[in-house]
Amino acid sequence: MYKSFFLHNFRDIEQIRKLPAEIIQHIETVGHVLPFKVNNYVINELIDWQNVPDDPIFTLTFPRKEMLIPEHYNRIDSLFTKGVSKEELNKAVNEIRQQLNPHPAGQMDLNVPMLGREKLYGVQHKYRETALFFPSEGQTCHSYCTFCFRWPQFVGWKNLRFATREAEKLASYLKEHKEVSDVLFTGGDPMVMKAESLKTYVDKLLTPEHEHLTNFRIGTKSLAYWPYRFLTDPDSDDLLKVLEQIVKAGKHLTFMVHFNHYRELETEVAERAISRLKDIGVVFRSQSPILRHINADADVWARLWQKQVNLGIIPYYMFVVRDTGAQHYFGVPLVECWEIFREAYSRVSGLGRTVRGPSMSCIPGKVQILGVADIAGEKVIVMRMLQGRNPDWVHRPFFAQYDKKVSWIDGMKPAFGEEKFFFEDELERIYKQKIEDDGSDSYE
Repeated sequence: MYKSFFLHNFRDIEQIRKLPAEIIQHIETVGHVLPFKVNNYVINELIDWQNVPDDPIFTLTFPRKEMLIPEHYNRIDSLFTKGVSKEELNKAVNEIRQQLNPHPAGQMDLNVPMLGREKLYGVQHKYRETALFFPSEGQTCHSYCTFCFRWPQFVGWKNLRFATREAEKLASYLKEHKEVSDVLFTGGDPMVMKAESLKTYVDKLLTPEHEHLTNFRIGTKSLAYWPYRFLTDPDSDDLLKVLEQIVKAGKHLTFMVHFNHYRELETEVAERAISRLKDIGVVFRSQSPILRHINADADVWARLWQKQVNLGIIPYYMFVVRDTGAQHYFGVPLVECWEIFREAYSRVSGLGRTVRGPSMSCIPGKVQILGVADIAGEKVIVMRMLQGRNPDWVHRPFFAQYDKKVSWIDGMKPAFGEEKFFFEDELERIYKQKIEDDGSDSYE
């Protein structure tokens, strides 16, 4: 039976009671700033408690002191020591959260579409062919990842959440946008929804007016954090029927699965859940950012991809951790990301080389680091876009000055004396047009 733990009851976890008081205090302090939630499956099946606090799955799910910069940690810790009121503590927590770039990559400014004169806050439409949908019933997860770039979804900031219950509005928007072939259910995690809730949305999209929707995607980490969702939950069989309904309608159904470490794939229950989904026609594509303290190692990635191929999962993306939340703790410089990717890629067969990366999901698009090269006497970082706000940007190589410390596109400088990257002027025009069309630059 599923049981979750938050700040108010995590001390009830038997394994936690055996940890040093200092580590428990770190969880308490950091967990007031970054969202924290874990469950009994992760605790009992995935974490190696003999290796805590350095165990990768512990680091993936439990807050650690270093996830806040010293200034922020000391401020919250000091307020605890003083015993301040809840209001004063919350004020400090929210001030710190505002400094953590809560919505990176233009999610609020550029990705929210319009239906008539109404902003659809439960939808993002960044790339021409793909629309993201955030069902309100799916705005939580079975456990939270400490690196999550959508952490504002879980801290009660309603004006910074993406969610909607309105299936009719989603259907109306997609009916008007025939260029969309892929609808991606995301969150949070859509697989926390009850089967009947998912069916409400699916039924609205499996109509003749939406025949242009050929691909249904579900972004989920449930196979890592709660594989029982597809086996023994009270409505598991009903959930499988809803998913099979999509396949039987002639649509391609892909689970965009999040596995950050091979250990998440090594339990017998995870393998059974994957097998059951495969039996109804689900395809799996895996993705994860490269994370310091968790998987920033070529051996880990090679083993992860090999295990995925063995289970029938297609390695899809290695991402660069986004510039939000605890990026200072998890982030890996881009050149090092590429070196790890290249080494891991060289260790797997062609079946594992479907993976693309390292890729930054940033404001202009998905920017892939292709490598380091010497061109005309200058050492440069070579890049291309795998996706772009303008489809014409895709697969056009461009170059940045070599910098082994830079970890995000905002810190990169164009090579060869250029003042801007090729897309920057058009990106500025896109932003200005978006503001003009929406009538405001405020998304609160």
